[in-house]
Amino acid sequence: LLMAIKAYAWWISGSVSLLASLADSAIDSLASLINLIAERYALQPADAEHRFGHGKAESLAGLGQSLFIMSSAIFLLVRAVDRMLNPQPLEQLDVAVAVMVVSIVLTLGLVVFQRHVILRTHSPAIKADSLHYVSDLLTNFGIIVALVLSLYGWQEVDPILAIAIALYIFYTAVQIWNESIQLLLDRELPEEEQQRIEAIVLKHAEVHGVHGLRTRQSGRMKIVQMHLELDGHMPLARAHRICDQVEADIMREFPNADVLIHQDPHGGESAPKN
Repeated sequence: LLMAIKAYAWWISGSVSLLASLADSAIDSLASLINLIAERYALQPADAEHRFGHGKAESLAGLGQSLFIMSSAIFLLVRAVDRMLNPQPLEQLDVAVAVMVVSIVLTLGLVVFQRHVILRTHSPAIKADSLHYVSDLLTNFGIIVALVLSLYGWQEVDPILAIAIALYIFYTAVQIWNESIQLLLDRELPEEEQQRIEAIVLKHAEVHGVHGLRTRQSGRMKIVQMHLELDGHMPLARAHRICDQVEADIMREFPNADVLIHQDPHGGESAPKN
């Protein structure tokens, strides 16, 4: 719907900033389609060939999205520069402004619904989409300002804003590219989350220490591995129950976590160093 009304408004007005917004909506639709396919694949359970699941499909989708977005940004930049060199009068700006107001209302509704979904699923793909749509709201307000100024003879504002939008879209694409690459390279979870994991572990009275903590993200699943330092004279069954309790505590804080714990004797010669 957004693409249809923006295409109509661009066709009758000739505004390149509206063209930029139209291209942004087209990219959003393509990105959402790619996310849908990637999410369906990523949610497939682990199998014999993919023991850690299929969550990295989201990161691969992010790489594809970023390439499409970069191409679109370059196209918009070329069109905007051409309009600056060859200015043309804008027409029926009142209709264009009305279309952008409708666009803001619809986008706001989408953002509110996405926030609801994020709270239920914690999906990084939907979280990234939502951040992008929030930036669209600001962009749409800027386009309305540019269109109104064009009514008073400030028509050069239109291509200038289009250039700004193109550069912003390209910057967003670079961010998506970098984030996807980092996830595929098994970057550690943020320092804050690592500290929360260590705090959860050390709350247990019979855990003397934790070392060798390793973390990574695969789609919505957080993979956590660590060594727990326990009393070396403790029966194996008791040590196993403690590890189960620690794992359960971590998964209460991080519901989509995959936790692997190795037990080491506290203070023993065989305990690895940090």
